[in-house]
Amino acid sequence: METWSAAITLFLIMDPLGNLPIFMSVLKSIEPKRRRIVLARELIFSLIIMMLFLYSGQAVLNFLSVKQETVSIAGGIILFLIALRMIFPQPGGVTGLSPGEEPFIVPLAIPMVAGPSILAALILLANQDHSRMLDWTIALGLAWFISAAILMFSTTLHKILGERGLTAIERLMGMILVMISIQMLLDGLGKYFSLH
Repeated sequence: METWSAAITLFLIMDPLGNLPIFMSVLKSIEPKRRRIVLARELIFSLIIMMLFLYSGQAVLNFLSVKQETVSIAGGIILFLIALRMIFPQPGGVTGLSPGEEPFIVPLAIPMVAGPSILAALILLANQDHSRMLDWTIALGLAWFISAAILMFSTTLHKILGERGLTAIERLMGMILVMISIQMLLDGLGKYFSLH
């Protein structure tokens, strides 16, 4: 996988446009001056968590004796389920915070930005080619930076695109993610059957 395609994949999994309404609903009860500080703090936490998974994920896999093709198949399935949720959103509330309460790590940093799917994808990338850790770090940094920029300007973007525009973009991202997830699943199965 190329660095840019890894960055695009990670960006799609982070799904900042899909997370926009959730972020806005969580942050709307916080005073506007404080909002950006809270958002920046949560985004930095999410980056630290993702970097930890990128660099220590391989050690966890070795400890659990999990093979690369297993991670690829599992990652493909998880991404596929996430993509389906993006195409067919589920009703229901997102957070259990009381009005005015500041989020801390949960739910914005984890699982909204650094969710299980992105953490699985990072382990998969590190496992795919351990000699290209700098490439994967750059890819993660790029994906995070673009996602962070979108979320920092959430109010402006929401006004420009509107509710329907955001929904349309999220569903389009979901469709792209379906294709990526199926390719990941097929790669894992191909590798498994070629070894057995």
